[in-house]
Amino acid sequence: MKEINTEIEINASAEKVWQLLTDFAAYPQWNPFIRSVNGKPESNAKLQIFVQPSGSRGMKFSPTILKAEPQKELRWLGSLFVRGLFEGEHIFNIEPVAEEKVKFVQREQFSGLLVPLFWRSLDTDTRRGFNEMNVALKERAENAKAS
Repeated sequence: MKEINTEIEINASAEKVWQLLTDFAAYPQWNPFIRSVNGKPESNAKLQIFVQPSGSRGMKFSPTILKAEPQKELRWLGSLFVRGLFEGEHIFNIEPVAEEKVKFVQREQFSGLLVPLFWRSLDTDTRRGFNEMNVALKERAENAKAS
């Protein structure tokens, strides 16, 4: 198993960050990594997702939400082709630091036979996409707070 783990502090409430994170319809307006999501942020819901890290080719997949705990955690599991070949469990955590400040953690745990084949691009392109999304979420949350 391999994991990518990124985090950023956001000067906004957990409620605000959760609202932005789960407003899937707005992703095309601000998200430079997860370009589109169709579905509802509810446990057991099936999503249609298109991701495209900057400078890379995009990919569509259909994960299932494992957990949607408002203001705390959103987690989904997707697989490529058939289970066991390549799976990714994507986790977003919102951890309060102060009343109007959170630590946003975005990570993904990869498993399956094909992970070694894809690891180099995951560790560079996907990690870059996570960081770009984190910064964009921070800017959107902090600017929304000011308006």
